[in-house]
Amino acid sequence: MIPTRHGKDGQYEVTVPTVTDRVVQASLKLVLEPIFEADFQPFSYGFRPGRRQHDAIAEIHHLASEPRNYCWVLEADIRACFDEIGHVPLMDRVRARVKDKRVLALVKAFLKAGVMTPDGEEESHSGTPQGGILSPLLANIALSALDDHFAGQRQQLMKTSWQRRARRKRGLGNRKMIRFADDFVVMVAGERQHAEALREEVSGVLATLGLRLAAEKTRVARIDEGFDFLSITIRRMRKRGTNKDYVYTKPSN
Repeated sequence: MIPTRHGKDGQYEVTVPTVTDRVVQASLKLVLEPIFEADFQPFSYGFRPGRRQHDAIAEIHHLASEPRNYCWVLEADIRACFDEIGHVPLMDRVRARVKDKRVLALVKAFLKAGVMTPDGEEESHSGTPQGGILSPLLANIALSALDDHFAGQRQQLMKTSWQRRARRKRGLGNRKMIRFADDFVVMVAGERQHAEALREEVSGVLATLGLRLAAEKTRVARIDEGFDFLSITIRRMRKRGTNKDYVYTKPSN
C-alpha cells in the first residue's frame, strides 16, 4: 500500500494501492461480495452488482406517489463516513459471516494501512482507505447495521398494509430507508414530528459504528418542498391543468 496525506488536519487523504495490493483486494472482493450480498437489504443500492442510482430514485418515486403517500423525508448526511468507520464494529460484522483467519487477517491489514506524515507512517484505527477496491464493500458491510435496524422494524411493525394503517390510526408514522453507499434518506408516511424523531434514532445506530450525522447537512423536508438525492431533485407538484399531484425528478442544480 502506498499511503499519502495532503494538507493539514487530514483535510484530504487518499491511499493509493500498489498493483500487488489491488490484485489482493480484487481477489478479496470476489470472495467476500457473494457472502454479504446474500445478507444485504433490498433498499441498499450503492456499489452493488446489478444496482444503480436510478433504482434508488425509482423507489423514492414509488413511495412518494399516491396512495403510499410517504410525504416526509429525513435527508441524512454522514460526516466523513469512509474516514471514520470504526474498525472494531466493522470487523465484528465481517467475522460474523467469515471464519477463515487468513481472509480476516487480510481485511484487517487492509484497514490498518496508514497514512504518510512528515514523521513517518501512522497506523489507521478507523476508516477504510479511499481509493481501495475493497472500501465500498466494507462500507456497505458496516452500514448494513443501519439497514438491518430499519428492516427489522419494518418486518415486525410495518410489514402488512393492515399494520401500517393501524399505526396511522394510532398517530404513528411508517418509515422506509433508501441507501446508496453513505448517502441515504428515510421516507416517512405520517407527520413532520415522526421524521424529526428519526434523527436521534439514526444517530444512535451510527454511533455504534463510530459514525455521526453532519448536523448542518441533515434536514427534514416535505416532498412538496423537494430535496436532492444523488444529484437528483425530487419533488411532488400539481400537474398543470389537472387536480392531481405527481412526483417529478430532474438533475439538481
